[in-house]
Amino acid sequence: MSAFSKALNVSASGLRAQAQRLQIVSENVANTDTPGYKRKTVSFASELQRTGLPEVKVDKVTLDRRDGERIYDPGHPMADSDGHYTGSNVDLVIEIADAREAQRSYQANLKMFDQARQMSSGLMDLLRK
Repeated sequence: MSAFSKALNVSASGLRAQAQRLQIVSENVANTDTPGYKRKTVSFASELQRTGLPEVKVDKVTLDRRDGERIYDPGHPMADSDGHYTGSNVDLVIEIADAREAQRSYQANLKMFDQARQMSSGLMDLLRK
């Protein structure tokens, strides 16, 4: 396996991992107003494949243990005897920051992928001459 192929594989694994991270962030944003929803967080791990290449993968998705906001709404179907219910623990500011970080990481991996592809293409052009 050439160095170019290795670079493309490592970059592609980073793209897949960041895409999964963006999916989790979008689920959190979509459930901001869902009572009792727990924010999901992503952690990454580096794995060596059979080929000996490092690859980035989503290690696990965990639930944020913080309590959700206590909301007073006696008319809500989930309200307790005091008129409160537990909302989600999603903070949109944190989710926007996570989305930006994932987007930038995705762009960096995409740039690396493109650079390796261009270098490989340039090498092929040189070999043809």
